[in-house]
Amino acid sequence: MTDVHHTPTQLAEALESVSASRRLQVAMIAGSRPEPGDVAVLIRRSGVEPDFFVRDMLVWALLSHPADRTVPALLAELDSANPQARAQALHALSKVGDPRGWPAVTDEFIGSADDEVALAAWRAAAALVPSGEEEHLARRLAGQLGRGDHTMQLSLGRTYLSLGEAGEAVLAEAAETAGSEAALHAETIQRLIADPDLGFDAAREEALRFWVMGTPE
Repeated sequence: MTDVHHTPTQLAEALESVSASRRLQVAMIAGSRPEPGDVAVLIRRSGVEPDFFVRDMLVWALLSHPADRTVPALLAELDSANPQARAQALHALSKVGDPRGWPAVTDEFIGSADDEVALAAWRAAAALVPSGEEEHLARRLAGQLGRGDHTMQLSLGRTYLSLGEAGEAVLAEAAETAGSEAALHAETIQRLIADPDLGFDAAREEALRFWVMGTPE
């Protein structure tokens, strides 16, 4: 696919190349030379593309299209049976930043058993939350405290950091009343909010020391 103008079929066929670097180039061209029929192809490919960098370029290509075209198609993709497709649609909605995406970030996605869907939902929620809804979102996210590995806990920590003061009361409550791992996670995030330069690992060490020893130092 090298012509200035291309058809959806040509784009779809080019994105099936066995070469990840070729698919990356094709996605870049699609973003630089957007055609109305590309949206469905880009979204469909995002749901099955194995390479992280190509997926990111596919989202970038989607951003070259009007939100009135991409948002409805992304919202429809959230009904897909494919977890990657749902995760990528949530990710793309967070990048588009259109407020129509906010109602779609449901508790079902936030608490999804699929880690990638949940991660994408947390990031989308942080990006799309309307002004005044931050504390409510913080409470919706509280059930995810303590979940998963380092990557997941760091991601949720960043989401709370983006909510700022709105999440502090929720975290303080969780640090006092939640189960051990969730309480430790809440304490860690509280320390990050107080000192964003501390870093997640150092904040967790401080929180663990406080939690175990009962002293801040």
